Amino acid sequence: MPTDLPLANRLARQIASGGPISVAHYIAEANQHYYATRDPLGADGDFTTAPEISQMFGELVGLALADVWMRSGRRPDATYAELGPGRGTLAADALRAMERAALAPKVHLVETSPALRGRQLALLPHAVHHDSIDSLPDTGPLLVVANEFFDALPVRQCIRVGDEWRERVVVSREAEGRFLPVPGYRRIESGLPPLAVEAPEGAILESPIVGAGIAYALAHRIAKQGGAVILIDYGYEGPALGDTLQAVKAHQFADPFTDPGEVDLTTHVDFTVLGNMARQAGLRVHGPVGQGDYLRQLGIDARADQLARTAPARVAEVEAARHRLTDEAEMGTLFKTMAWTHPDWADPAGFDRA
Repeated sequence: MPTDLPLANRLARQIASGGPISVAHYIAEANQHYYATRDPLGADGDFTTAPEISQMFGELVGLALADVWMRSGRRPDATYAELGPGRGTLAADALRAMERAALAPKVHLVETSPALRGRQLALLPHAVHHDSIDSLPDTGPLLVVANEFFDALPVRQCIRVGDEWRERVVVSREAEGRFLPVPGYRRIESGLPPLAVEAPEGAILESPIVGAGIAYALAHRIAKQGGAVILIDYGYEGPALGDTLQAVKAHQFADPFTDPGEVDLTTHVDFTVLGNMARQAGLRVHGPVGQGDYLRQLGIDARADQLARTAPARVAEVEAARHRLTDEAEMGTLFKTMAWTHPDWADPAGFDRA
């Protein structure tokens, strides 16, 4: 199949020759193309993440990792690893904060986008890139950050049809210039949670198969090597029913099934699944807690006051950033934070329940 065709045309040909594709396959193809061909971040891109809003976010995450590292033995062979590090802004801010705590870890970034790798190396010239977590260093503890990483991974969608659950698939409506999700013929008979039994007609259940696999593999690395993981994303504590697939372009919601590869596709993260993967590996799980509560416990209010004192001209900017990161009507509750730690490591800061 010619690779110079737009992705929409390639997917349409793929469907025409082989039949409908799963929603998971559609998301995977669309996001692989999307991230490989652009820097989607910032005012001129499609969306803005927390590290781009304020340096406070990355600094506090870095200090949280440095704190748990110090209270767990100060291993000199620690590695900082970030999954989906965007432009490298979070890593740069976190590493600067870590340095103040006498922690200067090796830097390894899991990133497949050539465009974003270039932006990351401009900020972190000594960073080592990886296509997956499999090639991360296998000795020494890992200090891992995944901010808005799991939300961009493919999920399988199942839909209730009569008394059956079927996998949701995507067909092509080439004449209309779009794709359409429909119930497939494949019946799903295993792996369904109890709430699926009484679900109404048309209900949708999402399964983060790819994300669960990555979480499971990462948790086993921490169990073997030691360390801690901080996960930050928007999501919920499942299981739950609902279609959370959404698209964003130019900071506005868009149709997920129009222009694949030209819009950012995400789904809400099931933190229960991620936590279960860590527990199966023998790790201790902390949270999830709302991002606002997490950042306040780490000291974002004090850090904002400090920045305002040192740069009076930025008072309004700093306050707007603090509000956006922590307020319930902004990112404070929709975004959640979870941590995993090796059983021999100390508890991380930021997870005290009110």
